[in-house]
Amino acid sequence: MSDNNNDKRIPAICGGSPVRSKKLYYSHQDVNEKDIQAVVDVLKSDYLTTGPAITDMEEKLCKVTGAKHAVAISNDTAALHVACLAAGVGPGDEVITTPITFAASANCAFYCGARPVFADIDPETYQIDPDDIERKITSKTKAVIPVDYTGQTGALDRIKEICKKHNLVMIEDAAHSIGTTYKGKPVGTIADMSTFSFHAVKTITGGEGGAILTDDDEYYKKLLLFRTHGITRDTSLMEHEIDGPWYYEQLCLAPNYRLTDMQAALISSQLDRLDEFVARRKEIRKRYDEAFSKLPELFVQKEDPDSDSCRHLYILRIVPEKLKVGRKEFFDALGAENIICNVHYIPTYYFPYYEKQGYKKGLCPNAEKLYDEMITIPLYAAMTDEDVEDVIAAVEKLVDYYRA
Repeated sequence: MSDNNNDKRIPAICGGSPVRSKKLYYSHQDVNEKDIQAVVDVLKSDYLTTGPAITDMEEKLCKVTGAKHAVAISNDTAALHVACLAAGVGPGDEVITTPITFAASANCAFYCGARPVFADIDPETYQIDPDDIERKITSKTKAVIPVDYTGQTGALDRIKEICKKHNLVMIEDAAHSIGTTYKGKPVGTIADMSTFSFHAVKTITGGEGGAILTDDDEYYKKLLLFRTHGITRDTSLMEHEIDGPWYYEQLCLAPNYRLTDMQAALISSQLDRLDEFVARRKEIRKRYDEAFSKLPELFVQKEDPDSDSCRHLYILRIVPEKLKVGRKEFFDALGAENIICNVHYIPTYYFPYYEKQGYKKGLCPNAEKLYDEMITIPLYAAMTDEDVEDVIAAVEKLVDYYRA
């Protein structure tokens, strides 16, 4: 911990010295020499795309998760879009999801001509509320997209039962949760389809990149088609006579969502370190929980007892009645201590695009209250113990100063 803090009771914005002399950001990739060499090897190879690194990555994902099929794809947004297409989501349909997520979890419904419907969250775990999912189901509902927010899962078995009861497709947005298990099963094997993200700030990174996992053979065939223009070289799917070994057919209209072999190689190399990343993230989360649970001015996110999570984000939630300031002031004060935070997420239906589609505030009161009170503090595997203690010291300093 830095020793230049002369008065822990006075935030830097009020004239005191900051806890840290250098900025600590809320997340950062952890790329080592082995990861770099994996990318270099691809750059020196014959294939930069549609090559063996894609297959290697997909096979490794199946091994890590236990899923039967994995489809590498350009990013999780593409994964969600393609999963909705494979599920048959189309004009006039509705897709239920949470508003506390990146916009892609809902946008994927619009991409298919459908309409997202928002279910509220559990106020303690912040996961989508199964009871509200069931309340929001109509004759138009086609799919449910639970989001493993912060890296833990919600009540996936209950959601699966609801989907089965109403003949709905369950698409798990597991962008945050690779390495997490639910009732002992790895994420990626529970829903009809599960999507991963390998964005730069995720547990496993390819810079960008994503994947869709499924145990269903029919979904798998559709996912492969929808990933690449609707084009296939699978002779069992072709409708016309084959001209020669060069022959392929376009069977439907679909986007190009291919992943490069460079990205796939980086993801595969990172997957070899998944256990290391998971263990470190759990250590940091445990230390944060221990420190912040002692402060009544803060609320610590509860963990679903069935979810053993590799935490992607750590949400610090202030209790406004016990502090003299709101979230914005607390956020700015942490920044002045060189603890650079973020907020995940603005409720999706707050955005102007959604307002123009007829969505209004008030749809999900628990989600809206969470947004008003939350801050994402640093959490990533490469953080040192000193980094972690600096975050704790900064938070404790501000709570002490702003205590009501």
